Amino acid sequence: MNVAEMLVKALEHEGVKYAFGIPGEENLDFVKALCDSEQIKTVLVRHEQGAAFMADVYGRLTGKAGVCFSTLGPGATNLITGVADANGDGAPLVAITAQVTTEKMPLTSHQYLDLDTLFHPITKRTKMLMSPASVTEITRLAFKYAEGDRPGATHICIPQDVAQMQVPEGASQKLIKRPVLGYERADEDEIAEASAEINRAQHPVILVGHGAVLAGAGKALTEFVNRLHIPVINTMMAKGIVSYKNPYYMCTLGIPWKDYPNIMLDKADLVICIGYDIVELAPSKWNKDVCHRIIHIDERIADVNKHYQPDVDVVGDISHSLEEIMLNCDVKAEPKEFLDLKKRFDSELSEYEKDTSFPMKPQRILFDVRKILGPEDIVISDVGAHKMWISRYYNCYKPNTCLISNGFATMGISLPGAIAAKMIYPEKRVLAICGDGGFMMNVQELETAARLNVAMVILVLVDNSYGLIKWKESTIFHEDFCVNFTNPDFVKLAESMSCAGFRVDSAESFIPVMDKAFQCGRPAVVECPVDYAENDKLTEHLKKLT
Repeated sequence: MNVAEMLVKALEHEGVKYAFGIPGEENLDFVKALCDSEQIKTVLVRHEQGAAFMADVYGRLTGKAGVCFSTLGPGATNLITGVADANGDGAPLVAITAQVTTEKMPLTSHQYLDLDTLFHPITKRTKMLMSPASVTEITRLAFKYAEGDRPGATHICIPQDVAQMQVPEGASQKLIKRPVLGYERADEDEIAEASAEINRAQHPVILVGHGAVLAGAGKALTEFVNRLHIPVINTMMAKGIVSYKNPYYMCTLGIPWKDYPNIMLDKADLVICIGYDIVELAPSKWNKDVCHRIIHIDERIADVNKHYQPDVDVVGDISHSLEEIMLNCDVKAEPKEFLDLKKRFDSELSEYEKDTSFPMKPQRILFDVRKILGPEDIVISDVGAHKMWISRYYNCYKPNTCLISNGFATMGISLPGAIAAKMIYPEKRVLAICGDGGFMMNVQELETAARLNVAMVILVLVDNSYGLIKWKESTIFHEDFCVNFTNPDFVKLAESMSCAGFRVDSAESFIPVMDKAFQCGRPAVVECPVDYAENDKLTEHLKKLT
C-alpha cells in the first residue's frame, strides 16, 4: 500500500463521504486511490474554487470536515478563496494539495510554490506529509483541528514522490481512533455570576451567533428564551436558531446601517452573547460607545477588542450553560417595549407582500421564496445586495436553512454550495440566491450539477451591476462607478450546460415559474430582474428610525 492509498484509508476512517476537486499530474496517485474507494464519492468540478466552496458548505451543514483537493501550483492557488472562506466562517474543511517531489523543492521548479507558507494564514493548521509513517497522524490531526474548538480549515500537502512511497507493514498502518468531540461544562462560579447579572438586568437582550448553531444549542436556547422572556436577536449566520414564529424572536442584526435590532440593543442594559464571534459581526456595529454590560456564553473564551470586552465569560458546553443559568434566574416581565418595536418591524416587512411592480422588488421576491419553501428547505445566499435583503426579510424556522457567508463573505459561494447541500439533502428543496455578478463567478459549476443530476435551483437576481458596491457608492459618493456590466442570456446559458432555464416576466409569474423549476427534476436557473432602487429607499428610511 502506498502513501496515497493509505491517506484515502485514513479519510475513510474519518467518515469522509465526498471529496471535491480536480486531478493533476502530481496528484494522480491520490486521485486514483480516491476513485477506487467504495466509501468516498469523488466529485470532479470545473474550478478548484468550486471544490472548496462545496467542501465549505458540506462542513457547515454536517459539522464534519468537507474535503477538497487539487494539484500543486495554480490548482492550489485556485483553492485559496474557498479555503479562506471556510476558515473565516468557521466551517470545518480539509484541503489536500499535491507538491513537486522532495528533490525539486529546494530548487526553482515548474509550478512550485511554498504551499505551507501560502496556506498558513488561512488555515488552523497546515502540514506537509514527508514520511510514510506519519500518514494517519497527520490526517487525524487535520480533522481534529478542522472540527474542534472553533471549526475552520486545515491543509495537507503531499509531494509527488512521497505519495508513491510504500507504507511499512505494521504499526505505521494503524488508523488512529476518531474521538467523540465534546466540551466540558462551564465553571459553577461563572454560571452563578452570569445568573446574577441577568437577575439584576431590567432590559436584557440576547445576541446569538453562529457558534450556537455549530453547538446544536437551538433547543436549549429556545427553552431559555421562553422561560425567561428575554428577546433574542441573531446574526446573519445564526438565522433560524430560534424560529421567527417564537414570540420573543426579534430580528436579524447585520446590515451596515442602524436598524430595528440596533435600536433594541441600544435600549438593553445587558447583552447576553451566545455563540457570538466578532468575525461574523463587528461589535462596533452594536457597541460603538462601549456602554453595554456583556455576558459571553460559548464553548471557547471570547476574542476581545475595544468594543467587545465581556464582563462575564461562561466557557463550556453552551446547552448545559443555558440550562444551569436558567435554573438560577428569575422570570422577566414581558418585554413590552421590545415587542412593540417588533410589531413595527413586522408591519414594515409585510408592506410589499403583494406588490405587483416589475422588475420585482426584493421584498416581494423574498416573501414569495418563503411561500414556496418548506421549514426545512435550504437557501444559500451569495454575497451582494440581495444578502442584505435576505438578512432583513427572509424568515427562518430552523438553523442551517439559510446559509449566509458573513465572516469572509465571499462572492460565488452559492452555486457550488447549493450543489453540496443538495447532495447531502436530496429530499429537500435547495435554492441558491445570487446576483448576476456572483453567479458568473462560478457559473462553470452548472455543468457539474448537470453531470451529477443535482436538481437544485439557482435564482439569479439581475440588475446588470455589482449591486452591493453600487449601493455603497450611492450612499457615500451619490454616484456609481466601475460597477455596471452586461449579461448573457441566462436561460440559454443554462440550457447550453444541460440545465433547465426559466425567466420571470412579472411579479405574478414568480411563484409558478419557481415551482416549475423545482419540479423539472434537474438543475435549473431562474432569471429574475430586480428593482434595486429599493436599496437607496431603505437607506433613507433607516436614517429616520428612532
